[in-house]
Amino acid sequence: MDEEDTENNNNNNNNNERRLMLLERELLQIEQIRQLDSEELEIEEVEHGHQSSDDDDARQFDDRTYGGASAPGGYTFNTSLASMHSYLGEVEDTHNRMAFLDGGVILNVPLFYLEGVVLFPEATLPLRVIQPNFIAAVDRALRQVEAPYTIGVVRVYRDTDDGRIRFATTGTTAEIRQYRRLEDGSINVVTRGQQRFRLKRRWIEVEGAPCGEIQIIEEDLPLRTPRDAVGQLTPLTNLSASSTSHSKLLDHDSDALSDDSFESELSLTERRLHTSALVSSYRSDLFGESTSSDDEKFMCEPEHSSLHSTNNRSDEVLPMKKVMSHRPCRGAKRVNYSLRSLRECPRAYWPNWVYQMYDSYTLAQRLSDMWKKVVGTPNMETFVRKPGLLSFHVASKIPVSESTRQELLEIDGISYRLRREIQLLENFDQIKCRSCQTLIANRSDMLVMSTDGPLGAYVNPSGYVHEIMTLLKANGLALIGVPTEEYSWFPGYAWTVAYCATCEYQMGWLFTAINKKLKPRSFWGIRSSQVADDTR
Repeated sequence: MDEEDTENNNNNNNNNERRLMLLERELLQIEQIRQLDSEELEIEEVEHGHQSSDDDDARQFDDRTYGGASAPGGYTFNTSLASMHSYLGEVEDTHNRMAFLDGGVILNVPLFYLEGVVLFPEATLPLRVIQPNFIAAVDRALRQVEAPYTIGVVRVYRDTDDGRIRFATTGTTAEIRQYRRLEDGSINVVTRGQQRFRLKRRWIEVEGAPCGEIQIIEEDLPLRTPRDAVGQLTPLTNLSASSTSHSKLLDHDSDALSDDSFESELSLTERRLHTSALVSSYRSDLFGESTSSDDEKFMCEPEHSSLHSTNNRSDEVLPMKKVMSHRPCRGAKRVNYSLRSLRECPRAYWPNWVYQMYDSYTLAQRLSDMWKKVVGTPNMETFVRKPGLLSFHVASKIPVSESTRQELLEIDGISYRLRREIQLLENFDQIKCRSCQTLIANRSDMLVMSTDGPLGAYVNPSGYVHEIMTLLKANGLALIGVPTEEYSWFPGYAWTVAYCATCEYQMGWLFTAINKKLKPRSFWGIRSSQVADDTR
């Protein structure tokens, strides 16, 4: 018995030491933030100049689409509880809804600089304000006339090269929606992201409140494919003129004469590129859309010589007759073309599929389809109609590292942000520890435990904000201490600190159900700041 007692005491001592070590690390991070107040102020000039903003209806749309009374998959946990941040206690509504500011507007607001947090428009950010300087910042926001109840949120990080603390130059304004002042002087606050801004300069006021001069970013409009990108006539007359019979089939009207002016404005090189694009477009129509995937495996060579035969000069325009002569071999499905389908050719310089690559609404549909596979089947119809809103919605919840999410925040064009998010979802497959690259979980382990989505921000009693992604399963993690229900972000679940078993950095928490009827019985919350930036 003495040996067992000794071993248990040693294990308890080791657990206590690890817990103290993790606590010291977190306190060190908080102290680093406090040191920012005494740093020399820097003025950073940034470029600006964008297009018009989205309409107010899109901005005010409620993005809570991940379930109501219960989570999917037979789970019984009420996912709306986590998004209410009930652990903060009772908070009073400010009943303030500020109108959105015009792009390019410059104003002074109190600043909150947070480590490990990237706030996006329409995302919720809870705060437990303990430090005197940030309490002064909240008080200033509550009484200011210009942009009342508004603060600026900026990500702060430590440079890996020289170890210095850096401020991001792109942040998001946050409107204080709820708050409560406690007896000890601290303030519990629930804010909501509003508009992106560029940080031009920052300073500390006499009462200690950190402030900054910001410029609201003017958001661009979603891009649409031009109406004339696909027309009813071929753009080059020599394509139709090369075959008399084909010319009769197309039945050109007087509008066809206008194509001569289009052709005359093209150089020889441009004409070759455009003709080549048309040929590719016709071949795609002939072979790609009308045959099944099995048929595509058994396509024959054309009856005549190839498109790039030695009999044809490189600068020769390919006749339509030869383009139409390429057809599938025996056994493949035959194509029945109507006159309309033959006449629907690109009228613009590039084929239609090129424009679709940057069509915001096409990209929004594609992204929403991919996002449904990650988080289940939320209602995304309204988001697809508002591509700008969808791009912020996914960016605020996509389970990637904070540096990658900051990159998304800094992208100005809606189409470019949507394309980047599609790329991230295509490459997103594994979650690894940032420090040692240990595999923690796979994409299939993602779990939605909040109406805010698979990733959300939560604040602990010390005022430190954590953005965590929820997982049903995780590997390579060890636990410290016993489960506790105190200040739990997920009502009905007790939490235990989890750290990487390889490098012993804190990765997050294990949440275990207290009520036997709650499902899932347990899940993990992984800090996004500790996730490896393993994206391309």
